[in-house]
Amino acid sequence: MSLATALFLAFFGVAAIWFGIVVFRTHSMVRSAIALLFSQTAIGAMFLVMQAEFLGVLQIMMMATEMSVMAIFMVMFMMDPGGMGKMDMTHQKRLSLWAGGIGLVAALVVIWTAGWQGPVPDVPGADEQARLLGREILGRSMFIFESAALMILTAMIAATMVAIAPQEEDTP
Repeated sequence: MSLATALFLAFFGVAAIWFGIVVFRTHSMVRSAIALLFSQTAIGAMFLVMQAEFLGVLQIMMMATEMSVMAIFMVMFMMDPGGMGKMDMTHQKRLSLWAGGIGLVAALVVIWTAGWQGPVPDVPGADEQARLLGREILGRSMFIFESAALMILTAMIAATMVAIAPQEEDTP
């Protein structure tokens, strides 16, 4: 790994963590959504730096779409999406701090005690990675993906039907 790659990886890693913290430190739902978008985009940039182009572009595209939809719904349904009322975005602070501390300790124990191998000597090129991913998706995992797609389609149709169902008027 070159020095420039390591620096970009570290920069995007720190940016992802920083924006992840900002998500919980702001008083605005919209600003939280934008900070989450930036955090996830930084993770996508980390994938790009590590030459996993497909995962990087997929991460960035999915998060941009997801956060846009989430921000639109927050503006539509929240009482104070702009955060002018100084809404507190954290709940159960003591439990959250304990859970976060325990999670941090568990993650550090796994990091320090795992028998990590050295870097992978032969990484296939991007075209070979895409080919292997296609074989995996269209091979043994195809039933899972098709089942998930059918469930999502069913949920979208059901939600649309509920939304446009004619309202029966109460007539005396």
